[in-house]
Amino acid sequence: MTTPPTTVLVVDDDRANLDSVARIFQREGLETLTASNGTEALELLRRPEVSVMVTDLMMPGMDGQELLKASRTIRPDVEVVLMTAYGTVETAVAAMKDGAYDFITKPLKRHSLVKSVQKALERHELAAENRVLKAKLAEMGSTGGRAMVGQSPAFRAMMDTIRQAAPSTATVLLLGESGTGKELAARALHEQSNRLKGPFVAINCGALPESILEAELFGVERGAFTGAVARREGRFERATGGTLFLDEVGEMPLSAQVKLLRVLQEGELERLGGTQTVKVDVRIVAATNKDLQREVAEGRFREDLYYRLNVVEVRVPALASRREDIPLLADAFLRRFASKNGKVLRGFSPEALTVLENYAWPGNVRELEHAVERAVVLAKSDVLEVVDLPESVRKGPQGSAGQLVIPIGTPMEEVERRVIHETLRHTKGDKTLAARLLGIAARTIYRKLEREASESSGGGEGPTSPLSE
Repeated sequence: MTTPPTTVLVVDDDRANLDSVARIFQREGLETLTASNGTEALELLRRPEVSVMVTDLMMPGMDGQELLKASRTIRPDVEVVLMTAYGTVETAVAAMKDGAYDFITKPLKRHSLVKSVQKALERHELAAENRVLKAKLAEMGSTGGRAMVGQSPAFRAMMDTIRQAAPSTATVLLLGESGTGKELAARALHEQSNRLKGPFVAINCGALPESILEAELFGVERGAFTGAVARREGRFERATGGTLFLDEVGEMPLSAQVKLLRVLQEGELERLGGTQTVKVDVRIVAATNKDLQREVAEGRFREDLYYRLNVVEVRVPALASRREDIPLLADAFLRRFASKNGKVLRGFSPEALTVLENYAWPGNVRELEHAVERAVVLAKSDVLEVVDLPESVRKGPQGSAGQLVIPIGTPMEEVERRVIHETLRHTKGDKTLAARLLGIAARTIYRKLEREASESSGGGEGPTSPLSE
């Protein structure tokens, strides 16, 4: 499998120096892109082929250090090498604490410049190999190659709750629209729990008739009904020592709800047609896209069962409320389906990525996954273009693209963080413009992003966590 050509982005407001540095890399066989200011560089950074950015430190407007910090948000995988005069070496060293890989002093020496960039490329390639390895390991694992990917505040909030709840024995209720990835969230709970070595057993409570559902859940004794020619264990027994995932639990009929409640209260069950009590040790994770409180009020769901299931509530966000994750998810799907179909693809064109970011996604992450799979299968070149996307995405509703969906009860600090990130997404990382749009000082945005980065580096997860859709 061949790799796409490596591209180095060179940024300098001095045109002569910009052209000179670009020629050096071209002679080394590297593809180059050039930008004369920070705003232009941020736009070019979105191209998936960019592996390393070499930028001057002292530039008018957005300087190299500001550009570095912005690049950490847009493309954290791109390595950054700074070009600096001797008088600003101290500033360059400080910039390395913000994520720069290296710095080169002026006047530039060809050998030093090339050596630094080559090492940066090696580091980028190693990180890329690690990501591929993790993807392959995920494909070998229980998630079947589907991993939860995200870095948006809404995604991080969900994963924080999952990490806190996973080691406990408490039942967890996952709430969210269809297609948001509730089963993958359930698998995350299982894989981060003390029951990891036990089985993960799933059942869709809305997909089976009442009689079959009870037999599947609780098991059957021989002769319990016509066709029951042998004893059969149910999902509860098969999940002993592990996790039982009850998907679409809001569709469960009342008769089955009564039996489920007894298992949750007593930790034991009786198979259909049997009298013997069977002990089970199972951690329950349930999911629904229904409003269970309304179902309780209207008599379709038992109130006592609702409270048994809803010990810990986790809301799986709709894609509309985590739009910052669309490029990450799309890239993850592209890599998975390209490998599955034996294709070599470099990524999405800027225009195709814009369409994906602006579409309303009523079908959530599942719809995005199917759209990318179709695009990969029908792609005619090594870059996915707008024409490769489904017509429903190209011409579909886009009204939510410039809106931010915030659930009632979201803490003000989280609301503020999400508004800042969404505004930065629309300004392509331009913090000064974002500050003007929000009516706040630019230093406020810098301060909040720096604090967020500090909190993340202090033990948080990176953009990819063990599972999603």
